[in-house]
Amino acid sequence: MLLDILKVLGGLVVGAVIGFLLARKYMKKFMKQNPPINEQMIKAMMMQMGRTPSQKQVNQMMKSMNKYMD
Repeated sequence: MLLDILKVLGGLVVGAVIGFLLARKYMKKFMKQNPPINEQMIKAMMMQMGRTPSQKQVNQMMKSMNKYMD
């Protein structure tokens, strides 16, 4: 009986780990294909703050955003 309980608990743990890893992989792929923010959004946000962004500033912002996505 104790062995059966350990098998069930082991199966749950293994299933949870595999599920987590698959969900993580799926979300990384999804975020890479559909980034939550793009260059036009950054330009619009900076212009709303009263700044005219240069392409260098936009590239720096995109690079810093992508750093956290990886």
